[in-house]
Amino acid sequence: METNMKIALLGLGTMGHGMAVNLLKAGFPLTVYNRTRAKAEALGAQGAAVAETPAAAASTADVVLAMLSDDDASREAWTGKDGALAAMKSGAIAIECSTLSPAWIAELAAAAHKRGVRLVEAPVTGSRLQAEGGQLTMLVGAEKETLAEVSPVLRPISKEVVHLGPIGCGAQLKLINNFLCGVQVASFAEALAWIERTDLNRDAALAFLKKGAPGSGILSAMADRMTERKYEVNFLLRLMAKDMRYAKAAAAQRGVQLTTEEPVERLFEKAQRQGQGEKDMSAVAEAVEGRA
Repeated sequence: METNMKIALLGLGTMGHGMAVNLLKAGFPLTVYNRTRAKAEALGAQGAAVAETPAAAASTADVVLAMLSDDDASREAWTGKDGALAAMKSGAIAIECSTLSPAWIAELAAAAHKRGVRLVEAPVTGSRLQAEGGQLTMLVGAEKETLAEVSPVLRPISKEVVHLGPIGCGAQLKLINNFLCGVQVASFAEALAWIERTDLNRDAALAFLKKGAPGSGILSAMADRMTERKYEVNFLLRLMAKDMRYAKAAAAQRGVQLTTEEPVERLFEKAQRQGQGEKDMSAVAEAVEGRA
């Protein structure tokens, strides 16, 4: 594959916009589609073609990527009215980068196969800054040959591509990853409220926790955002709430009950009801009882 291969990208939210910019920088001819056209027009000014529908974006593309919010948005973009899949050339490659349920990925794989389209599922880890810097990690389920063919397309948007096995594996690990992140974010929000209700020197307490056994990259990031109460979006709170629900369902399909998921899901849902859904996931701290 060379950079003259035609690429389409569906979805220009927090992550998709950064991916699109990096594909343009790499020299790929790029067509973009977004339900809110204004976001697409901004990329049009940088050299992307702007399509009115997913089908129009995909009709001449060799590779079609999607970065969308949930199963419903992905289903609409691929198989809905004016969906991309029916318009794609036989032998073209679909790359689904969204965080989705394994059940929908299996359905999409069957639809793609019937259409003669090859599917790569490649949900990503990272947030807005990693997307902008081309530093995402891609958790891939795909045939080895297909993955090798699209690797030049993935290179400008990622720092690492982890091939986990056949289609479905990417969705499973992404939900495991986000389940663990969600639990950590919620538990830290509660710990912070607890700290703030004591006579502890907050900064000293947080410095200890960051370098101690509970310390992690996500704890450090949450500590800064939650203490400053600055919730600029790196990862939307409402999407973490969605991912927790998907994780619970996916684990249950494998006979595993995620007992720590339900209280975390309730806390994220409470934050959404309080109007925090369009903020960074760290805004879940505002939903914790007793937060100073």
